[in-house]
Amino acid sequence: MVANPERRTALVDAGIEVLALQGARGLTFRAVDGQAGVPVGTASNYFAGRDDLLRQMDARLHVRLAPDPAVVAGLLERPRDRDLVTAFMHDLIRRATGDRTGWLAMLEMRLEATRRPGLRASFTRSVRADLVEGMEFQRTAGLPGGDETVAVLYLAMLGLIVEHLTLPGVLDGVLPGVSVPDGLVDRIVAAIVPDGPDGPDVPDGPGSPNGTGGPDGR
Repeated sequence: MVANPERRTALVDAGIEVLALQGARGLTFRAVDGQAGVPVGTASNYFAGRDDLLRQMDARLHVRLAPDPAVVAGLLERPRDRDLVTAFMHDLIRRATGDRTGWLAMLEMRLEATRRPGLRASFTRSVRADLVEGMEFQRTAGLPGGDETVAVLYLAMLGLIVEHLTLPGVLDGVLPGVSVPDGLVDRIVAAIVPDGPDGPDVPDGPGSPNGTGGPDGR
């Protein structure tokens, strides 16, 4: 395989674009080459096969969709209460809408994982690791609630993101006077997260879960 990290990243990002726009059926090396604007045959020099490309796209998506460490660090200056969890969830929604292509590609990866056992195994590990790390972050940061809170919040936010990015009209006006998506984020957190006292101080550093794994919005 060719060793050119910048070109490889560009090809992986091109693959993400193709997957989001055309679905798994359209994800070919030729399509990736075209999206990246490189000569036909370039992608085949960088990836051992389609499964290799998908695995690298999985890893890249976790980088693209991860929270900004500076934003997380700034939020952690606040009291450890429900309002802080709400702020993390609003950051998650901003990132999801800011990289809609990345999130749609993640959804396509989920569908493709149902058809490819190898991808299903690796993708399950990465998504589960995000959820577990989100639970660990919640405990370390002293945010209100426990593992059950994180798990239910994960499911609710994932559902909101899927609807908002794919069929936004489903949610318009579903709760009169509640805006989409921000007002729904507020309602989700209020319904799931207890309004407990501030937690203990947390060491410097934002932690590192991705996706929608926990109260930090990763």
